[in-house]
Amino acid sequence: MERRCVFFDRDGVVNQSPGPGYVLRPEDFHLSEGIADAICWLKERDWLVILVTSQKGVGKGLMTSEDLAAIHRKMQDELAGADAELDAIYAYTGEPDCPHQPKPAPEMILSAAESFGIDLRQSWLVGDADRDIEMGRAADLAGTIRIVSDKPVGIPADHTLESVSALKPLFEKVL
Repeated sequence: MERRCVFFDRDGVVNQSPGPGYVLRPEDFHLSEGIADAICWLKERDWLVILVTSQKGVGKGLMTSEDLAAIHRKMQDELAGADAELDAIYAYTGEPDCPHQPKPAPEMILSAAESFGIDLRQSWLVGDADRDIEMGRAADLAGTIRIVSDKPVGIPADHTLESVSALKPLFEKVL
């Protein structure tokens, strides 16, 4: 049986946006208000929750793969404390040997779908940038949700929210 999934972008969605740069250290990583509640609500209803993120700071030499792994360990530890741990993390790092393609290519979503038996037509994506919304559409997902940010909007999402804390109420209505 194929499963449903909500795919999440990281910076600006799962965690507070670092602004124009990157989160380079675990101590600079801070979960967004309401993200744990939204993920917990999904997991209680047997939805998969998978991170699809671009972390080109690794390929640019601003941080190492080990730094990124430490940031993701902190993220998972904090989410696990709320019974909201992510089921998987897919990250495009910009390194030559990275197995993933950059957004808006749907490769990370398609790889997750193959690995986890995900029904893409019943799955959603939450992001804060056009490339996230494009990625969700390219993967032919059921819907996309944009969290408003300072990034320009060129491609409308199916739903637009002012903050991450509005995710759970939206999930209660549409999922």
